[in-house]
Amino acid sequence: MNRRQKRMLTCQEMVELVTDYLEGRLDDAARARFDAHVAECDACTLYIEQMRMTIVALGHIPTDSISREAEEELLAAFRNWRDQTA
Repeated sequence: MNRRQKRMLTCQEMVELVTDYLEGRLDDAARARFDAHVAECDACTLYIEQMRMTIVALGHIPTDSISREAEEELLAAFRNWRDQTA
């Protein structure tokens, strides 16, 4: 294990990895570093709990509850964001 792998994650790094963590896509080493950070950081523990609550809440919103125009606007915004970060 190299020096970088042993270093504790920062809160910013944890935020960048949270989606992969919640979807089970982190390798064992990254998950161990993630878990170690969360075990020591109350703010990040709260952040993960809020993310889980958001996922649960959004999982119950019917797809027909959003107008077609709003859906298209959101999809365009996500496409633009993706293109800018790629």
